[in-house]
Amino acid sequence: MHAGMPLEGIGGVMMAFEHSALGHAARSTGWLYPLANLVHVLGAALVVGAIATFDIQVLRSPRDAPIVSHIAIPIAIAGLVLQAASGVVLLSAEASTVVRNPAFQFKMAMLIFALANVAVFHWRFGRALKAGAPLEGARPLAAVSLVSWVFVLLAGRSIAYL
Repeated sequence: MHAGMPLEGIGGVMMAFEHSALGHAARSTGWLYPLANLVHVLGAALVVGAIATFDIQVLRSPRDAPIVSHIAIPIAIAGLVLQAASGVVLLSAEASTVVRNPAFQFKMAMLIFALANVAVFHWRFGRALKAGAPLEGARPLAAVSLVSWVFVLLAGRSIAYL
């Protein structure tokens, strides 16, 4: 297999996505792309704001973090849903170009890393969160979470400039 085949395959899928009805609508309507962009920013604010609030609470006082989690986690999930839905629209407009953008590639890598960290956190501390128990030992994962989600945010903003 040729070393470039996976990227070429992804490029073909992205080209087809760009030429889909959604891609056409994102490029040709005067409202869809700007609306998706606004929703994406709102989603980012909700995700990063809620996760940062929770992570900082874990870093400050793991004992009180479960109280914050009951508010922060649903807000972060709502933001992530908004981001995913609006991100699909934004990507569809120029998918074949964006997928080659190093900032987009870094954003996707950091997003996968951040979501994996969330999964590990909830695997390790999910029962404690539900029980309202202290999250002793959670500080390293909270620090990694805080940094990785900020990188997702910064990389996302950098896409337009690279």
